Amino acid sequence: MNENDYNRRSDWYAAQQSAVYSGKKSGKHKTLKIVMICVCALLVLCAGAYLLFGSSSSGGGSQTSGSSGNDSAQGQLPDDWQDYFDEYYGKGTGYTSAEIDLTKTDYTGSFSMSLDTSAAQQLTLQQIYQKCIPSVVSITADEKNDEGTYLGTGIIMSSDGLIITNTHIIDGCDTAKVALYNGKEYNAKLIGADTQSDITILKIEATGLTPAQFGDSSQLKVGDSVVAIGNPLGENLTGTMTNGIVSAINRDIPYNGHTMTLIQTNAAINEGNSGGPLIDMYGRVVGITNMKMMSSYSSIEGIGFAIPTSGIKTVADQLLTGGGVTGRPSIGITVAAVSDIVSEHYKIPGGLYISAVAKGSDAEKQGVKKGDILTAVNGTAVTTTDDVNDIKSSLKVGDTIKLTIWRDDKTLDFNVKLVESSDIYGG
Repeated sequence: MNENDYNRRSDWYAAQQSAVYSGKKSGKHKTLKIVMICVCALLVLCAGAYLLFGSSSSGGGSQTSGSSGNDSAQGQLPDDWQDYFDEYYGKGTGYTSAEIDLTKTDYTGSFSMSLDTSAAQQLTLQQIYQKCIPSVVSITADEKNDEGTYLGTGIIMSSDGLIITNTHIIDGCDTAKVALYNGKEYNAKLIGADTQSDITILKIEATGLTPAQFGDSSQLKVGDSVVAIGNPLGENLTGTMTNGIVSAINRDIPYNGHTMTLIQTNAAINEGNSGGPLIDMYGRVVGITNMKMMSSYSSIEGIGFAIPTSGIKTVADQLLTGGGVTGRPSIGITVAAVSDIVSEHYKIPGGLYISAVAKGSDAEKQGVKKGDILTAVNGTAVTTTDDVNDIKSSLKVGDTIKLTIWRDDKTLDFNVKLVESSDIYGG
């Protein structure tokens, strides 16, 4: 087997990996749409991995060594590049908004999330746990008609009962309870939920709580030590702390019709950890854990993900003031990188594969299609989502952006109007 064959097989096997939401569901199981990704065993294929938010048993099994034939089950790439991407990024990757029926309430306080960037002395693991455990809560959310119960984690934001967690924990639910580290339990109401960022803020009627200290995730570097605290596997293992490092920064994960940019860590994250804190060595929350990687082909350990606080702050502040998030210009496409191996193997251009086009977007109206390869934006070559976001960040809703697309051996230009993200993706 030559090096190119090995790399191609490795790339194909990577496409079979899966990750799970780090929440846990008990009670009756129901079949959910593959794009919905709740806390059940649902698959979203991305970046060489299926990603699940929520509850699922850890993947296992052994990896079959590939032969030199063309059987994809034996590790070979499919003959057609479109078939490859259907496997790699999943079929039916359109967007599905959350359905949350919790009692809604407005926040009338003055709290605003702040990120601490002051110099501080590093703490021991024991000191971190003692400092942070009072700010970590358990969340139990019940689906309508008693169809199931979702178990996850949350973080106290304010002394008067604001709790931040993942949206997928309460998706499809009409009641939720929050239990403090001392066991005291409260009914929770909904301040606001955002499906795109997977961030929700709940409110409990309590005072004198211990809020977490939030740090700035943009200051993190690969190799920094971190810990995670949460409730893996449900009620029996509440308050579990695991430690590791920041394994990577700015991992782009296609999720539910758009792309999330996450922190990767090897701190153990399991079912039930969803919504819990990823903490730096100063005892500051720098991320909210929401994904882990798993595989049905081989054992995967130590690949977890967290939503960075640098992105959470803007969402949280808008949820507190208006119950939703606005002002996010969107093209309306979901993209992921075309690797050099795949580009070379299929003789297709490098760039970004468009795995979904949002219904109602101007991109759809102008004729952009799933399966197109985006090679440039406003005349600048793009190979990562950061490339696109860097261009888009200087623009606003209503501005026009030029997409250069490769399709059927032809290069096409589309002038697409940026739209309000919540208009096409919902809250």
